[in-house]
Amino acid sequence: MIYFDNSATTAIDPQALDTFMKTSQRIQGNPSSLHDLGNQANRLLQQARKQIADQLSVATDEIYFTSGGTEGDNWVLKGTAMAKREFGNHIIISGIEHPAVSETAEQLRQLGLEVSILPVDGEGFVKVAELASLIKKETILVSVIAVNNEIGSIQPIKEISRVLADYPKVHFHVDAVQAIAKVPQEEWLTERVDFATFSAHKFHGPRGVGFIYWKKGRKLAPLLTGGGQENNQRSSTENLAGIVSMAKALRISFAKKAERPNHVALLKEYLMGALDEYEKVTLFSKKDAFAPHIICFALKGIRGEVLVHALEEKQIYISTTSACSSRKKLSSSTLGAMHVPNDLATSAVRVSLDESNTMAEIEQFLIVFHQLYKKFSTIN
Repeated sequence: MIYFDNSATTAIDPQALDTFMKTSQRIQGNPSSLHDLGNQANRLLQQARKQIADQLSVATDEIYFTSGGTEGDNWVLKGTAMAKREFGNHIIISGIEHPAVSETAEQLRQLGLEVSILPVDGEGFVKVAELASLIKKETILVSVIAVNNEIGSIQPIKEISRVLADYPKVHFHVDAVQAIAKVPQEEWLTERVDFATFSAHKFHGPRGVGFIYWKKGRKLAPLLTGGGQENNQRSSTENLAGIVSMAKALRISFAKKAERPNHVALLKEYLMGALDEYEKVTLFSKKDAFAPHIICFALKGIRGEVLVHALEEKQIYISTTSACSSRKKLSSSTLGAMHVPNDLATSAVRVSLDESNTMAEIEQFLIVFHQLYKKFSTIN
């Protein structure tokens, strides 16, 4: 099997899985309980929080645990709308956000908030020059994804941060789910970023757990109320085993990236070079200013799901752009924002690589793709 769908989810790291199992079996107490078993669980919880904070070089009390990236995005957008409702009702998102942001913004619009869309250019980068013209007195939030999940374009977070330096009261949120442990942190976590969201299963942690970075001094209303966990900000008994194994997975992912910093980028460069030789292939991902692990391309005249299933028959697994919309058979929202013609956008597929992938897998993929290309060429 060749697994090239790592942007959808990654396999849990064996060491992280071992940590999950041991924590589940050995730590019985609820971190909120006052007895010794609860204290033991709480110490482990706070240790994991510190480990994650140290990896990001932020304060321990700036890390809050969630169920994943979707909850984190919902929390920041809706929490900002609730916490800052007396100051304004206008938010700005980019035109290439993950559905966890774009659909949340649409829900807020239906509830009466005003939503502006920051457009992107033909290569999938937001037009920073247009940001200031969208900001108004009522603006309370700007949300821009760090690495687009469909084509891999790294958004100019540094430039956006410089623009927002003139608007210190506006929250700046970055969806960093596809960036962490893949793109240098200085590219997406600047001093101006107030909130960033993360999901463990994107860096070989367990599914159903994540965290947000919440800069000190910023206001955010809780989405979940009840038990008062997470400093009264996110009520729900913490997924202790998931959190501890997430911290383990993050440390391992950073370590592997440091050991072979260019491994994935070299795989991507080789694969893109080979695909570019085909007349009917259109590459939407590029080398520079794009994440090293994502390649989005289209085989003209062949719908994305057809190519996905044809490769699956050969035990090669890729996806049609975002996994979150693939079952709905929607064309890429990112390519639509880039004004890519719909017939080409519906042919788009995404290959997403990982440190565990090899050049031998790339070669095998190319052999199979060449066979399919010839087969499909006889049909068109």
